[in-house]
Amino acid sequence: MILETTHYNKDHKKTIDSMVGSSFSFMERLKMGGIGSKRMIINEVSPNMKSFLNSVSDINYGNIELRPYGILVAITKGLRNFTWIVPYYQFYMYNVNGISIHAQGRFVHFKDSKMFKENHSFFEKLKKLKIAYDIEHPHIDSI
Repeated sequence: MILETTHYNKDHKKTIDSMVGSSFSFMERLKMGGIGSKRMIINEVSPNMKSFLNSVSDINYGNIELRPYGILVAITKGLRNFTWIVPYYQFYMYNVNGISIHAQGRFVHFKDSKMFKENHSFFEKLKKLKIAYDIEHPHIDSI
């Protein structure tokens, strides 16, 4: 699900909290060493997400926020902000020439750049949280 989050909206907050949990507490954030990535360059997105990117040749930026049961991928389009809500049970991440986040029939590929390299420790935290979630909430694939 993608929401326009340029302005605060109580309904959006409730939706986000119900899907991926409320934000970590201040103490949890300190213990984790932060819950947000640095800004990264978006290299490519799935066709059903092109409308959330700048239509001119501007560079598109995004970042990721960790939540207890998923992640929030924030995309900036001009002066507007969009947030893609991705629960861990739908989340897949591929490390190919950067990082590619896949879920819900969509994907965002972040370019392998200096900004991306600065987020190495963040992606390690993300992997650990995803693994811990999968261990705690195993799902059974139907055959």
